[in-house]
Amino acid sequence: MKKLDQYIVKTFFGPFLFIFSVLFFIFIVNIIWTQMSQLTGKGLTYGEISKLLFYLGMSVVSMVLPLTILLSSIMTFGDFGERYELAAMKAAGISLLRVMMPLLITVSFLAGILFLFSNNIIPDFQRKAKNMLFNIVSSKPALNFTPGVFIDQISGYSVKFDKIYGEGGQKLEGVFLHKNASPYDNQQTIIAKKGKFANAEDRNYLKLILYDGYVYEDNISGKPYEERKKQPNQSVKFDSLVYHFDISELINNAIEKEKITEDYRFQTYGEVNGTLEKNRKSNLVSLTSMASPVISQTNNYVQYIDKTKQQEKVIKEPYKIDTLKKDKKLEVLWSAYNKIETLKAATDSNETAISDIVKSHNKIVMYQQRIVSYSFTCIIFFLIGASLGSIIRKGGMGLPVIIAIVIFIIFYVLNLTVENISWKGKLNPYLAAWIPNIVLFPFSVWITYKALTDSQLFDIEKYKALFKPLIDKFSKPKEHQRYQ
Repeated sequence: MKKLDQYIVKTFFGPFLFIFSVLFFIFIVNIIWTQMSQLTGKGLTYGEISKLLFYLGMSVVSMVLPLTILLSSIMTFGDFGERYELAAMKAAGISLLRVMMPLLITVSFLAGILFLFSNNIIPDFQRKAKNMLFNIVSSKPALNFTPGVFIDQISGYSVKFDKIYGEGGQKLEGVFLHKNASPYDNQQTIIAKKGKFANAEDRNYLKLILYDGYVYEDNISGKPYEERKKQPNQSVKFDSLVYHFDISELINNAIEKEKITEDYRFQTYGEVNGTLEKNRKSNLVSLTSMASPVISQTNNYVQYIDKTKQQEKVIKEPYKIDTLKKDKKLEVLWSAYNKIETLKAATDSNETAISDIVKSHNKIVMYQQRIVSYSFTCIIFFLIGASLGSIIRKGGMGLPVIIAIVIFIIFYVLNLTVENISWKGKLNPYLAAWIPNIVLFPFSVWITYKALTDSQLFDIEKYKALFKPLIDKFSKPKEHQRYQ
């Protein structure tokens, strides 16, 4: 590599590392705002929270890297132009395309790294994040309780704690437990001043030790109603009481909800192909089951029409509702209304089910295609950034930042728009994932051509001269100040 190529690459990586760090921090802050309220004050250490946020934050690299390349390339070539280094290179016979070549190779290498990162590292980190959330649910049950609020996550019980504190959120104050029994079972309520969580031998159970409280119970099981009304409440005072709650359902629901092993977001590009194939077969079975009743009803109706045509009989004039008696008229109208409502409900249900199937399928396809498309976005953003930087010839954090943010906002809004349209089934998901690149690529080629031809794209005087005849036509001539 020549000295000039080394200098260009070195100049590029200076702002690149700084901007990447700043943008990564900004995107991580967004995750913190959405997740921190659910994690802080729930018995987790700062190390556990930081580790979880780090796992979740790795997914933002796919958006941070293209924006970093765009902003860094604008600043790099803007600095070259502002310091007349670009003009010196051109005077020495080095074209702009030759100046861009070492960075184009570098950005292509970064795009390849982004593909490998998105295909292998991000899915693995997302799986680790979900596994960590599962471990928090199973090993730190205090995470599921909010002080002063009734919680019904534990099957068969309503629970409220006035205060949760201590290391790991193990200590409790103001404990209230109520067993959600049927009217024919014993009603039980436990009130205690203090309590604490303890590790049970079986992780499917939550062990709770209570201190200084009462157990209120109505012993009414198997007794007649009149006798139950006369049954007085029974209360037992205790100094300490050990209670075990079955939280296996809570843990199993967490596993089912997180889909730790089968979620498409935890898979590589090749593995998603297998998921799509299974999904297509499953969708075909579902659509066939929904279409079968409709086809059956249609075939019965067609067969009925064919039989009617074959029978050469005089068709009687159908009766009119106005000629029927009141009761018969109501019966006919009510029967017709029920059939219409049934058909409408079945149609709405099928539409909702089909919409969910289409949305689920398109989500998987767009996730798979974006593993590749974001890598090409890096190259497109570099062409736009390098060309704009050489045209505006302005470095620093002023105008280049504004231009980069505007371009990225256009890309991001376009990305979200086509995503929502695709989820509704109105746009092919393969096309939707690539539309932002398809739209920006012609612009990148055009702006690169303008930069190679030394176009004065941002020269204000040029635009003033272009519109000067039109302005002079509608403006009144002004006298010189000395003649006024």
